[in-house]
Amino acid sequence: MTLGVRGLVENEHGEVLLVRHTYTKGLFLPGGGVERGETTDFSLRRELEEEGGVKVTGAPELIGVFSNHHVFRNDHVVLYRIASADWTACGDPIGREISEIIWCDPAAPPTDATPGTHRRLREVFSGEAPSLMW
Repeated sequence: MTLGVRGLVENEHGEVLLVRHTYTKGLFLPGGGVERGETTDFSLRRELEEEGGVKVTGAPELIGVFSNHHVFRNDHVVLYRIASADWTACGDPIGREISEIIWCDPAAPPTDATPGTHRRLREVFSGEAPSLMW
């Protein structure tokens, strides 16, 4: 089994953070793999600093655990929500792994956001029934 984390980071305008990686197509909620010996909370904080330039200062809200089998058999993603009051900016993530960061209206994300990103935004912000699949 593999395990990853993603953060639904909100700013004071109600926008959410999306990132574009240098090695794959589409816009994603920032996040990544849980490394050996890490908790999901620690991994989330590390990945948000690395990918989004976001230092989590408060307690992330657990949204859910989702199966991501279409990407890798027996892969799972833990999604957290980080309110605007619970983070500060820290550094510039643009470089080797991240080519772009954007803030978008969660009700109208860019069309090239990944299907899983679109699904999570509709569920969290528009009240769509949750799916257990990423």
